[in-house]
Amino acid sequence: MKDYEKFKLGNIKLLSGKILKSAELAYKTYGTLNKSGSNVIVLPTFYTGSHIRNEGFIGKNRALNPNKYFIISVNMFGNGFSSSPNNSIKNQSGSNFPTLTLWDNVYCQHKLITEKLKIKKIALVTGWSMAGCQSYQWAAQYPNMVKAILPFCASSKTSIHNHVFLEGVKAALTADKSWNKGNYKKQPVEGLKAFGRIYAGWAFSQNFYREELYKKLGYKNSEELLNDWARDHAKNWDANNLLSKLKTWQLNDISKGPIYNNNYVKALKSIKAKTILMPCNQDLYFRTEDNEYEKKFIPHSSIRPIDSSFGHCAANPGNDKNFEKELDKNIKELLN
Repeated sequence: MKDYEKFKLGNIKLLSGKILKSAELAYKTYGTLNKSGSNVIVLPTFYTGSHIRNEGFIGKNRALNPNKYFIISVNMFGNGFSSSPNNSIKNQSGSNFPTLTLWDNVYCQHKLITEKLKIKKIALVTGWSMAGCQSYQWAAQYPNMVKAILPFCASSKTSIHNHVFLEGVKAALTADKSWNKGNYKKQPVEGLKAFGRIYAGWAFSQNFYREELYKKLGYKNSEELLNDWARDHAKNWDANNLLSKLKTWQLNDISKGPIYNNNYVKALKSIKAKTILMPCNQDLYFRTEDNEYEKKFIPHSSIRPIDSSFGHCAANPGNDKNFEKELDKNIKELLN
């Protein structure tokens, strides 16, 4: 039995001009919408995330408390729950799945929230990594609807360095003999394993390995961690799904689209939401320097960097209690 709902969008014209046919958004809600509709929190999903993994950020003892707030956890296109290469209709499945942007994701999320759930205002959009990127997108795309955002370990535009890293893991996956330009008959298992092993070197900081913090996660040595990441990607992910979301990540830029026409500074200046930027100084993907640049132009913003040897994965629920504590404190500040 499914523990989530699906919103059928029909055929959606994408930012690229192409059509996503029979589009569906998978989502799950937590808590109850109050009479004034003022307690809405949108929590999109991150790169290898889903509404299930998002539950690590939600709880009665957390800032995202379902007893107080109506939390909407929306699955990103390409993650296997919402429309994705592996579950789409025949003529757009697999390698034929169209390229989607965060603009497309948020446009469809907006339709879900306004048309299906009948919500007019959002108190907060927050999230980790690509979910955080979507919080910027929400604030830029619908500035009059979003009261506050808190992106953590994220950015409003994917840096060139981040783009290059993603090209590396993509090259490892597509080098598998079974890849066949995405038209594989069986999953390119060796490519998926290589993808996972490389990813593990970037998800954590250099200090994480130097201090042998992988032992706190239950691994005897770094090789055990690498093998686990390899197994996880080979067992749990469809290759086309991973590369679909990877392309969306690479295209992340809140100024793309008809509102700002690639004027990045204008897009940042147009954000009306109260904003707390929460980078990890040891994150190898989303650098604190990028958030510092954003802060110069987002009107009602502050930046609260965190130090953690866990790097990007400091935000992964259960890894770093101090990060979790500071995250909840910042969320409560925005919601008060």
